[in-house]
Amino acid sequence: MLTLVMMPPHTAPRRDWSTRLQAALPQYRIVVAEDEVAARHALVDADAVFGWVPPALLPLAGKLRWLQSQEAGPQAGFYYRALIEHPVTICNPRGIYNDHVSQHALMFVLALARGLPYYVAAQQERRWDPAARQSRYIELSTASALIVGVGGIGHETARLCAAFGMRVLGVDARWEYPVPFVEQHSPAELDALLPPVDFVISTLPHTPETEGMWQGERFARMKSTAYFINVGRGLTTKLDDLATAVEAGVIAGCGLDVFETEPLPTDHKLWTLPNVLLTPHIAVQDAANIYERQFAVLLENAQRFAAGQPLRNIVDKTHWF
Repeated sequence: MLTLVMMPPHTAPRRDWSTRLQAALPQYRIVVAEDEVAARHALVDADAVFGWVPPALLPLAGKLRWLQSQEAGPQAGFYYRALIEHPVTICNPRGIYNDHVSQHALMFVLALARGLPYYVAAQQERRWDPAARQSRYIELSTASALIVGVGGIGHETARLCAAFGMRVLGVDARWEYPVPFVEQHSPAELDALLPPVDFVISTLPHTPETEGMWQGERFARMKSTAYFINVGRGLTTKLDDLATAVEAGVIAGCGLDVFETEPLPTDHKLWTLPNVLLTPHIAVQDAANIYERQFAVLLENAQRFAAGQPLRNIVDKTHWF
């Protein structure tokens, strides 16, 4: 009998998972740990965990062989030295967010290309102003997009950009998907690729290598009519540097769904800058099918783990993705 521990905190949509898992997996004992005290007791017998194991509790998990992360790009602190060095195999649900996040990225692309922020400002002032737009109109069929992080989300974003006729360039350290519509490049080429493109779209996870990589020097390499879009992780981007670049006209504007600090402080300059679109980390928030997709990945990996088969979406722990 295998023991799978579901770690706190628990969201409402996930509360029925234990019953569903137990019905589908008779070879398991499914334990829902409601708090840290319960988790301490449960981890002693855990062969597998869904969620996160804090550093203080990891020494208790002497039998742990598989850890299923709830998120493709977990929040800062999920990975730590002891967990990386532990023999546990970590998996994530990457791939389940591709369509939702890529559509959010394209929302930013279309809105910024057409100058929508300026027209929204005019609308709020009840001002009929055909000349409200202060930025250059970008014709997508002749535009270019550089997608940094061509995993599942980046791959789908690239496909959508290409469907509009855009030239699509991609930067990735680990090419996992066939992308015939993307010009493939390595991270070492990134700085040389920035100057000519119209849109820089970051779908990167937060890792030791990506933290703070979008900063003033890189924004300065972009052309003044270009836009920066981030739908990956907020800690990849220095927001003060980005705000300075937009305010000074170094770049034309930006679209962000993720932020270095969340919630974005109310006094941050980005709130009031023109040609900036901000959404509060909600690219997948209202997607009703996300929880079912997460459950499907968890169930499949639980079946694979019990059968001794290769697990799906194994993480390179040293790189956090």
